[in-house]
Amino acid sequence: MKTYTHSEQKFKQSAAALAGGVSSSLRASMKPVPLFAERGQGARVTDVDGNTYIDYLLGYGPLILGHAHPGLVTAVNEAMQRGFTFGLQHQGEIDLAERLIEILPCAEKVAFSGSGTEAVMLALRLARAYTGRKKIVRFHGHYHGWSDTIFTAFPSADMKAETEGGAGDQEVLPGTGGQSEISLQEIILLPWNDPEALEKALREQADEIAAVITEPVMCNNGCLTPQPGYLERMRELTAELGIVLIFDEVITGFRLGLGGAHERFGIKPDLMTMGKAMAGGIALSAVAGSSQLMDLIEGGQVSHLGTLNGNGIAVSAALATLDILGENQGEAFVKMEQAAATLAEGIRERLRSHGLQGVVNQLGPVFHMMFIDREDVSSFAEFSERDSALYFEFAEQMLEEGVLIRPNGLWYVSTAHSEEEIRETLEAADRALQALASRRGVQEGSRR
Repeated sequence: MKTYTHSEQKFKQSAAALAGGVSSSLRASMKPVPLFAERGQGARVTDVDGNTYIDYLLGYGPLILGHAHPGLVTAVNEAMQRGFTFGLQHQGEIDLAERLIEILPCAEKVAFSGSGTEAVMLALRLARAYTGRKKIVRFHGHYHGWSDTIFTAFPSADMKAETEGGAGDQEVLPGTGGQSEISLQEIILLPWNDPEALEKALREQADEIAAVITEPVMCNNGCLTPQPGYLERMRELTAELGIVLIFDEVITGFRLGLGGAHERFGIKPDLMTMGKAMAGGIALSAVAGSSQLMDLIEGGQVSHLGTLNGNGIAVSAALATLDILGENQGEAFVKMEQAAATLAEGIRERLRSHGLQGVVNQLGPVFHMMFIDREDVSSFAEFSERDSALYFEFAEQMLEEGVLIRPNGLWYVSTAHSEEEIRETLEAADRALQALASRRGVQEGSRR
């Protein structure tokens, strides 16, 4: 049995000074206690109790190179010696902007910010300023940051807000206490992967709708892929009606290939947001898109503010990360996807062998595992039927087995995950699922 004594002590100490004891509400849900990290190297992270885990949390996604990649560490160290931030322009911003324009099909110009939330805020402002309209279409189960104007009740096992309602619900609920409900009056919330519902809403309210914002893959909630023709129809409708199409690629950007999901699917949005993996874990995000929209910043119609936007550390980290990912014609993406596919299929086999009902949806180096009495999950409504409590139990058991995973079921794979880590992970999953099946059998027997 692993012990978490020092993490427990530090959590008590932290709670006395740090609101909630954690710096992000997501971390509070970890069982048996929010872990305190000591160090990370490659695909593994070690906590303050000396427990080492194979890491599939990866900082909630951005550590696409794993922990402390030598190339990234070198780039950051060199940038630190030149100066962290200046409040002035520098060559690194030009180099990164030009690189993004080179690799992203939709990018004619780029603007840097610090977080995915900030990037979405800027994209929405650009869309509203460009169209002169106010309403935004978004979808059940998608996440676009936690600003008041877009954060609706979020259906995640590691968030405490109420679950979003079904497709027919008209009320848009805030995602947290203290949020301005008035700001959500301009949100139209629709079911994803439903082209009829989308076309109906767009045609009926086209004169009021500034933008449609969507994740090209619903990663946070089920790793659901778009139905054939759905994103294509979304692109056709928004182009016809003069509505800005925004792809939120904060997760999919630089995970499904250097050109993101929109390159992989062959669909060019008007704007895209990116973050997470772009700088390998250093805080950086960006908006990229057509010159017509991005030039609203240059013309002063849309202000773009942020003291640390484009700082030397972040852009140096991004340039290094993109260089590493692009080596040998993007070989890293092939290896990551193969590793994720091996993991996903291995978990499916072990679910079956232990008589547990579950689904693993995988695309590229990211997948979502869930316990659910279905053969497949392809809609948010179906995903909402999952047994999140059982997965929480599984995540805690995997921690005991030396594997760190997010309690909501989302797994990330990095370039650092080797065949050895994959083998160890599947062995751990086998033991964890066996323990789960055994406990479930005891519970079912006691009810007879």
